Amino acid sequence: MSSAPTLRLKPNVKARVLTGHPWVFANEVEGLLPDALAGEVVECRDRNNRPLGSGIYNPKSQIVWRRFSREKAVLDEAWLRGALSRALARRTGEGRHRRLVWSESDDLPGVVVDQFGEVLVLQVQTLAMERRTGLLLSLLDDLVSPSDIILRNDASIRRLEGLPLEVRTRSGQPWAPRWERIDGFDYWLDLQSGQKTGFYLDQRLQHAAVARHCAGKRVLDAFCNQGSFALHAARTGATEVLGLDSADEAIAQARLNAERNRVSATFTAANVFDWLNDPARATEPKWDVIVLDPPPFAKSKSALEGALRGYKDINLRAMQRLVPGGLLATYTCSHHMQDAELRSVVAQAAADAKRKVHIVEFCHQPPDHPVLVTMPESEYLRGYLLRVE
Repeated sequence: MSSAPTLRLKPNVKARVLTGHPWVFANEVEGLLPDALAGEVVECRDRNNRPLGSGIYNPKSQIVWRRFSREKAVLDEAWLRGALSRALARRTGEGRHRRLVWSESDDLPGVVVDQFGEVLVLQVQTLAMERRTGLLLSLLDDLVSPSDIILRNDASIRRLEGLPLEVRTRSGQPWAPRWERIDGFDYWLDLQSGQKTGFYLDQRLQHAAVARHCAGKRVLDAFCNQGSFALHAARTGATEVLGLDSADEAIAQARLNAERNRVSATFTAANVFDWLNDPARATEPKWDVIVLDPPPFAKSKSALEGALRGYKDINLRAMQRLVPGGLLATYTCSHHMQDAELRSVVAQAAADAKRKVHIVEFCHQPPDHPVLVTMPESEYLRGYLLRVE
């Protein structure tokens, strides 16, 4: 028997950790450990006292244990350096705009690191890693040599770990917004104050995939954010491009990006649901290509049922607004929504729209956001390119 602090699963519990998932929930263990161990490394064992690995502990969170190693390990400088080095090695050849660390997929639970050229954006979402932020900053500086590191610790998920919200830079100096060239376009990036980490790196491959279908076409980019799909479509030779987003700030930034890159695209602030449902749309020309890239409708399992209705409705309206043979690029970034549920939503929308719909291409998050096969939550972005006849 190990003398290290140890959590034990309840008898007969059907915990996902037994099939490889790295999480253990509070209702799956026989009892919690002392609060003094919050943020520390503890072992977890099954009902037969077999070790399940080393993980970080937080009794304030529903997820009381997050595994970072199947072996007995210490979360010290040497271990963190090794984990970061392995994460970097997995992304060799991904360029200078990429996700460097993706939480449990890289054995660093609650740590996300994005690279934008010379600067890194770090998010820390677990108590144990919060206590090791200084080490993480030093190691990232040593391994990557960024000009600065921005800590975007303002995600509400931190509250579930009992952590405060904050945004700061390692240097202590404000990071001023600036132009950054990504995939052939200049983007005005506000990494310290913009949404998430300032730019959605996970859709970069999809921008190019959709653009291949846009030459000579009328393109609608719904939920356009900074306008990346619209910019790529316009440069490819689309005859008309319209981007919609409910956020005035996003629309202003998309217009600025279009002007800077000298492409022709129009951007309008609008609620996409209301815009597509407006009876006036029935008399307007239909679109050749529509992109649906909404924010997550299902931020929790309890919200999934309502989210499915929302996804079905938005896909139905989009199908109704496409010319015969038009392309619908539809995505979801809700990790609670699995592929079978998205497929069902699309099928229901196609049936209600009375349109014949084929899958042209399956879409997923890029390789720098690696999916851990035993952890469905690590796969959050999926979608389809659909031909709507």
